[in-house]
Amino acid sequence: MFAPEDHPELLVGLGEPDDAAVYKMDAERALISTTDFFPPVVDDPYDFGAIAAANAMSDVYAMGGDVLFAINLAAWPNDLDPAHLSEVLRGGADKVKEAGAVLAGGHTVADQEPKYGLAVTGQVHPDRILKKGGAQVGDVLILTKALGTGIVTTALKQDKASESAVAACVDSMLTLNKSAAAAARAVGAACHGATDITGFGLAGHASEMATLAGVKFVFDFESLPWLPSVLDYAEAGIAPGGTGRNHIAFEDKVSFTADLEYWQQRLVFDPQTSGGLLISVAADAKTQLLAEIAQRGQPAWVIGHVEAAERGSLEFR
Repeated sequence: MFAPEDHPELLVGLGEPDDAAVYKMDAERALISTTDFFPPVVDDPYDFGAIAAANAMSDVYAMGGDVLFAINLAAWPNDLDPAHLSEVLRGGADKVKEAGAVLAGGHTVADQEPKYGLAVTGQVHPDRILKKGGAQVGDVLILTKALGTGIVTTALKQDKASESAVAACVDSMLTLNKSAAAAARAVGAACHGATDITGFGLAGHASEMATLAGVKFVFDFESLPWLPSVLDYAEAGIAPGGTGRNHIAFEDKVSFTADLEYWQQRLVFDPQTSGGLLISVAADAKTQLLAEIAQRGQPAWVIGHVEAAERGSLEFR
């Protein structure tokens, strides 16, 4: 087994879990390494490739870094038109280019189900890494994308989603977290911790942050932002399978003191694809962070705060 003390240059990776591994090169530079890939979440191959690429690069931004380069990871059925794969790869390449990075190759295997993603390398200053476990009591919790991608993409698969709801969802998933990460860097040390909200949903990823920081996250349920039509679809019973798995995995960490219907409670377990950053920032720097994000043309919402209480617990008021 590898021991963290035997590898001091590996700043993140062998000790507490985080969004990506970080390896110190020198006093000014540390490399970030991560990977992610999954089956299609939308019908259009180009959009699927771009969404998967944005999702994979998001872990670098969650660590406070920028993307340097990426390598394709693809699985493709032998009986599926390779022209569709070309569109997937084109979508991914365009999104990497948008990030200001370079696509440097990759690897493809045969599989029964198409899958695509990236292995991503980024960089960050060794003293400016945003970690999951950095939240402090009194911090404000800020989210940079609306929630509900799992519900909308499930409604799409069931032919129950409107074109406008799908378009808004795709636009959100295509949006890079690059600007949000840059805004957090501009605020500096007052941004204490961050993660990106993806497959474990808001509740799962927030629980990870709160557990590592040894604190409690308190959310104002009415302040949570939702993509168009999400609440209607959820009330109608539309939910991906991942919602149930997340509910089982994290329900012991979550309490609801708000007067919520069961379908509303389940919303916080909705698995996200290419979701936003959840940032824990000092209360006196909240206004600055919101201004930095807005200056870069991104939305952001104050959705909660950090309290001293049971390690890793969440409360939705």
